[in-house]
Amino acid sequence: MGAAVRTILLNKSVYADNDAEAELLRQRLKAQGTYLVNVMSSPGAGKTTTLIRLIRMLKDEFSIGVMEADIDSDKDAVQVAAETGVASVQLHTDGMCHLDAGMTAQGLAEMEKGLDLVFLENVGNLVCPAEYDTGAHMSITILSVPEGDDKPLKYPLIFEKSSLVVISKIDALPYFDFSLEKVQRNILCRNRDAKIIPVSAKTGEGMEELAEFFRGTVKAFKAK
Repeated sequence: MGAAVRTILLNKSVYADNDAEAELLRQRLKAQGTYLVNVMSSPGAGKTTTLIRLIRMLKDEFSIGVMEADIDSDKDAVQVAAETGVASVQLHTDGMCHLDAGMTAQGLAEMEKGLDLVFLENVGNLVCPAEYDTGAHMSITILSVPEGDDKPLKYPLIFEKSSLVVISKIDALPYFDFSLEKVQRNILCRNRDAKIIPVSAKTGEGMEELAEFFRGTVKAFKAK
């Protein structure tokens, strides 16, 4: 049985300078040894499914928590808790299409302290979440095959802000006009330093590479 889920109604940050608050949050989490990952994507790209498979691969090595941000519903948090057993908190944004650092801090305050790794599943869209610094140590974008390989050209900011881009649902490649070569070229023209990992949470293809990426990232973070 998964862990119990709490639902938190967020308030918009009262801080005028979100970037300053985000930096303070990063420093506080660093002092606690907690690595925070901001996960962005459009709705239906496979964020929750990919995270569940990834967490199952990592949870014996790290203590992990998940914050699920949505305008309403606690479906994703309940699913994550039930299928992984890790601490999961549902964040309701009260109609806002993004999280900022203050809202992220509110969610973290409801989680247990001393976690090694926390995934923040941001509100699903390719525009608003990229405009606000959440205080995460790394932002990633999940882009699914059915969305098309042109999205980095149409929504540049989210790819510019992401250290890692996960191409999800690659098991669907035979059924869509989607080129892995083209999408990688489009991503790198927006962010030449982005790491790109194609995966299928359904078949498991690419998931070990993704898990190894996070193993190395968290271990390096804690070693500093």
